[in-house]
Amino acid sequence: MRILVVGAGQVGATIVEALHDEHDVTVVDLDPARLAALANRFDVATIEGNGASRRTLQEAGLLESDLMISCTSLDEINLIAAIFSRNLAPETSTIVRTTNEEYLEVWRERQLDVDFMVSSELETANAVSRIIGLPAARQTDVFADGQVQIVEFDVVARNEGDGIVGVPLREARIPRDSKVAGIIRGDRMIIPRGDQRIEVGDRVVIIGSPDAARTWGDSLSEETRRLDDIVIFGAGRTGRAVARALVDQGLRVRIIESDPKRAQLTAEQFPTVRVYHATGFDPEFLDRERIGQSRAAVFVMQDDAKNHYAATLAKLHGVSFTIAIVHKAASTEVFERAGIDVAINPRQVTAEEIVRFAHDPRTRQVTMLEGDRFEILDVTVRPESEYADQPFRTMPIRGALIGAIVRDGQAIFPHGDDVLRAGDRAIIFTESARATQVEKAL
Repeated sequence: MRILVVGAGQVGATIVEALHDEHDVTVVDLDPARLAALANRFDVATIEGNGASRRTLQEAGLLESDLMISCTSLDEINLIAAIFSRNLAPETSTIVRTTNEEYLEVWRERQLDVDFMVSSELETANAVSRIIGLPAARQTDVFADGQVQIVEFDVVARNEGDGIVGVPLREARIPRDSKVAGIIRGDRMIIPRGDQRIEVGDRVVIIGSPDAARTWGDSLSEETRRLDDIVIFGAGRTGRAVARALVDQGLRVRIIESDPKRAQLTAEQFPTVRVYHATGFDPEFLDRERIGQSRAAVFVMQDDAKNHYAATLAKLHGVSFTIAIVHKAASTEVFERAGIDVAINPRQVTAEEIVRFAHDPRTRQVTMLEGDRFEILDVTVRPESEYADQPFRTMPIRGALIGAIVRDGQAIFPHGDDVLRAGDRAIIFTESARATQVEKAL
C-alpha cells in the first residue's frame, strides 16, 4: 500500500514506525530535522513542505497514494490536506487527526467528507477510563464491542503463592474465560505453553472477558477498593474529555485548574463536579481540601514537568493511584520509574487508532503494546485460510496466539477441542514484525 503521511511529529513518527516495513511510505513536514530523523531510521521518502499546499501534496505522490493520513498538531492543516485529498484523489482513503471534539461531532454528523477522524483527547480519555476501571493494569483495551478485554499486567513479588505465579500454566489457577496470550520477560517474548511459568518480573498479556480481566486485576493488585473518587489536575481539552468520560461512569470527580477563565468554563460545563481554581502545587491546599484522600488522581496539564511534580506531591499526600499524561516519548519511562503508576502518551494512543487502517481490510482493530513491539489484532478468518476448520489443539503457533474469537457477534474463549471457522473474528497476540504474516495466514 502507498501511504502519504502529513506530519512528522510524534504521532506521525509512531505511524511511520508501525507501517514502514510493509508499505511504501512518504512523509511531508515543514521541519527538515524531523524528516531527516525519520529518513535515517526508516526506509521512507520525505518531502519538505506545507501539508496544506496542493502543490506539495501532488509532489509527494497524493494521486498515486492509497491512503492519506494527516496527523499534524494543527487541525486546520489536517482538514485542508483532507479537502485537497478529496478533490484531487477521490479514490484515496483519508484519515484526519483532530484535537477539537467539535470537529469530531461535525464529522459524525456527516458534514465533513473524511473517511475517518481521530480525536486525541477522546482516545486519551478512553484510555484513562479503562485504566481507572482496572487499576492493576499497565495497559488495557477492549475488542468486540467490549466483550473481549486485553490487559497487560506487571508481576511482582507479592503475587507469589497465588496459584498462578511460579506454577506451570497447565496447573495454574487461570481465571475462567481468559488466556495468557504472551509473557514478556526482559527483551524476550514467550508464547505460553503448558510447561511455561509466569515469574516475578514478567509482564503478562491477558485476553479474556471483562469479568475475567477484573479477576486478574483483583489478584495482581494491592488496591482492593473501587477507584470512585478521582481528582483531575488540569482542565484543558484533554482534562475536560477525561472528566466527561469518568462522570459518565458515575464516578465522583473533582478538578483543579490554575487558569481562572478555564476553571469558570469547566464549572459551567460540569455542574455536578467541584472545580478548584488552584495550581495543585500548594501542600496547604492539598491538605485543606483532602486531596490525598482521593482514590486516584489524573494529571493532564500541558507540561510534563508539572505533571511529574504534581503527581509526586499528590503521592506524598496520600493519593494511592496516579495516572499522568506525557507529551514527550522519553517521559513515559521516567514517570513510571519515578513511581507514577501509569503514564499515557496521547500521541501513542492516537497513532494506534490510525494505524489499523493500513492493515489488511479484514483487520477491524489494532492495539500496540510495549512501544509497538507487539500487537493485538482483530482479524476475520478467510475460507481459504490454512487455520480454518482446525481444532485449536493442533493449530500451529508460529509466534502468535489466538486468545478469543467472535462468532455470530458473540465472544468465545476457545479451548483445545474448539474449531476455528471461516468468518470468525480472531483476537490475536503477536510480535509486530509478524503481524502481516499473521494476517496473510488467516
